[in-house]
Amino acid sequence: MKTQDPNTEALSTESLSTADIVTSELIEDGTQVNHLEIIQTVISSLDQNDTAMVSKGDAGHLWKFNYGSVEVFVQLTGISDEDSFTVWASVLKLPVNNEQQLMRKLLEMNWLDTFESRFAIYDNQIVVVASRTVAELSPGEISRAITVVATIADNNDDALQAEFSAA
Repeated sequence: MKTQDPNTEALSTESLSTADIVTSELIEDGTQVNHLEIIQTVISSLDQNDTAMVSKGDAGHLWKFNYGSVEVFVQLTGISDEDSFTVWASVLKLPVNNEQQLMRKLLEMNWLDTFESRFAIYDNQIVVVASRTVAELSPGEISRAITVVATIADNNDDALQAEFSAA
């Protein structure tokens, strides 16, 4: 899974409401699914404070928005079947106190508490992530992945930080 570093300055950033929506794909019944439009609609419904931004570059589209106390990232690398759709949100910076206990807790939570998402380590942080290829990606899957990651991250970040933060 290749994700775009959200701190990369090479991407041009613009507000979500002014992003160009130009890509679409044909699905089996002949209707068109515009992944960019669906992602933006879902983000707009979750982003209560108009914090959403989108960046476009060689790595595709990268959205960022706040949901509760977390910052959520959504990346679409393209529209071919081999491209990827990834959603992630950071819940805890590493290093932490009692890392072994934290890792056990996260593995146990991954078993039943994270639905299609999972806890992982990315860029020296504990994140909640969901990722898949674009092949046969439905609007419902897009909506569910973004909603699940944002909700799981927001529901767990404060407790994890309180229990394990080193700072």
